[in-house]
Amino acid sequence: MLTLDSNLVDVFWLKEHLNHENLLIFDATIPKVGTAEKEMPQRAFIPNTLLFDLKNVFLDKEGTYPNTIPSPTYFQEEIRKLGVSKDSCIVVYDDKGIYSAPRVWWLLKTFGFTNVAVLDGGLLSWKKSGFETVVKITKNAKKGDFEVNYNEKRMFRVHDMVKAIKDDSYCILDARSSNRFFALEPEPRKDLRGGHIPTSKSLPYAELMMKQVMKEKAVLKRLIEEKNPDQKPMIFTCGSGITACVLALASEQIGIDNYIVYDGSWTEWASMLELPVEK
Repeated sequence: MLTLDSNLVDVFWLKEHLNHENLLIFDATIPKVGTAEKEMPQRAFIPNTLLFDLKNVFLDKEGTYPNTIPSPTYFQEEIRKLGVSKDSCIVVYDDKGIYSAPRVWWLLKTFGFTNVAVLDGGLLSWKKSGFETVVKITKNAKKGDFEVNYNEKRMFRVHDMVKAIKDDSYCILDARSSNRFFALEPEPRKDLRGGHIPTSKSLPYAELMMKQVMKEKAVLKRLIEEKNPDQKPMIFTCGSGITACVLALASEQIGIDNYIVYDGSWTEWASMLELPVEK
């Protein structure tokens, strides 16, 4: 059985193990919010890729806010359709380097699947290395047997955040750009207030990248410790729960797992007009 000893793998590791019998490769590409991108714009995929559809399948379809986590029962049903079994090994990528793939990594871990990694550099690094791409997504007819073990402690909802901003024992980090954090530019979602959650600090996810790949562990450690010198448990937030998971991935890269993702993130917080906002 193929097992992973890191939360990140590079394209050379994936090329070597591309046809392993228990390896599943997921494309989690989504358009960046506020852009004119269309779904699946790259029209090129790593061979053996299956589509992990964050925008239409793996979310709470009845949710008020975008990208929120689905129920454990629903997640188990849909993830089995992708062939995920107890002995599977999963590598997930997107077409932007590292952007939406960590959301899939976080979802899987939250629902109890741990043998998963993000492809460092994603499709961009795969192409840059000259490796083969294909024009069609793979269809997997084999149903998996993975059983969900939901860890609700990995996620906060809005009522948890209301308490957290009054609790000095947490460090809240926001993965959006600093311009959005300080309301120096409008939010990409129409009519959404600008600013940030009180007591939160800005750590844009892009600062964790060097071009399309994640920075070295020593640099990640320094960047995170600068924001959280007292090593408090961290809460990660962003626009709608996607890039907060990039901060989560970086944290686990340096051995920190005492973090929580605020699932509704800024879209939920700013939409609730009774909640305070700082700029």
